Amino acid sequence: MVNAVSDAYSRRAAEYVERFASTSALHPSDRQLVATWADGVEGAVLDAGCGPGQWSNFLNQSGIPVVGLDLVPEFIEHARGSYPGIPFWTGSLDALNVSTGTAGGVIAWYSLIHHQPDTIRVPLLEFSRVLRPGGSLLIGFFEGHIVEKFKHEVVPAYQWPMSDLCDEVVAAGFDVIETHARTTIGQRSHGAILALR
Repeated sequence: MVNAVSDAYSRRAAEYVERFASTSALHPSDRQLVATWADGVEGAVLDAGCGPGQWSNFLNQSGIPVVGLDLVPEFIEHARGSYPGIPFWTGSLDALNVSTGTAGGVIAWYSLIHHQPDTIRVPLLEFSRVLRPGGSLLIGFFEGHIVEKFKHEVVPAYQWPMSDLCDEVVAAGFDVIETHARTTIGQRSHGAILALR
């Protein structure tokens, strides 16, 4: 599944970058949520599934030390060229090349949507491992009434009920602090979970 996701995004990387690489494409309430979350993080943030680097740049411009990681080489190439002051590298969320207990925060903004329900805990446990005690996790995802696979533009993805994904986060060693939901007419509902290690 990992290779299928990487290959699918690689094929459409240029299109994805054109549509989503700018912070102007980010919803204002998402920007506010991420900024508020990051303000409370002590230490460096791992942007897990950074895509073309828009959130990494957003955090960096706010004075937050950040490192971006993504499965798709084309995204990392774009991010390095666009934001040369930020370190980016290619890698899997399921096996992070990050020392245990060294990150102050992890943001996984729509980067877990392609994980199947029986594998979602793998990256969550990795986030738990790399975060220092008291470290903070912020997840953005598609929210729905049931866990359900749907036809995503690039490769099939999953929506999650808030309570179900919170249960997975807790099972990975976190305390859920806040949840947020946003609905836009004509779009899938958005969910966000803030948790502490």
